[in-house]
Amino acid sequence: MASTLRLQEARRLLLAGDFDAATAGYEVGYDDASHFSREYKRLFGEPPLRDVERLRG
Repeated sequence: MASTLRLQEARRLLLAGDFDAATAGYEVGYDDASHFSREYKRLFGEPPLRDVERLRG
């Protein structure tokens, strides 16, 4: 549950364009960019940058 909220916040930061994927992960509490990317993909089905590109259309 807590990790889902952190990942949703990271997604919001990425969509706002304020951060790159590694920094967004760090901002929500992930110390390892690879771990963040794996968890993000597990929840949203795509790596962070691909997901954001798709959502922005």
